[in-house]
Amino acid sequence: QLQASGRGLVRAGGSLRLSCVASGSIYSINDMDWYRQAPGKQRELVAVITSAGNTNYADSVKGRFTISRHNAKNTVYLQMNGLKPEDTGVYYCHCQIRTGVTSGSRYYWGQGTQVTVSS
Repeated sequence: QLQASGRGLVRAGGSLRLSCVASGSIYSINDMDWYRQAPGKQRELVAVITSAGNTNYADSVKGRFTISRHNAKNTVYLQMNGLKPEDTGVYYCHCQIRTGVTSGSRYYWGQGTQVTVSS
């Protein structure tokens, strides 16, 4: 289970920090991602962090957003600075989790958290 938090309404230029905690039967977590979906648009990948700590970002958020993870807490974060109205949407965490030593890994989605940026 993935539980996201940090929803909010901010003005353009403001900041928000999203968190997502994985719980349940977890052996290991590989990639941890954040996606977002704006009204009337398809869900898009915002940022990725691998188990080794390598990161990748959508061009639209590079230099403004930072993804990080705390492995001992099974948590992924998204620090969002310099927010713009076009960052408005529902943000979803998405994690590749292995539930046991003999299990393969699969992806899980969080429930989504609303971010609204006013102009």
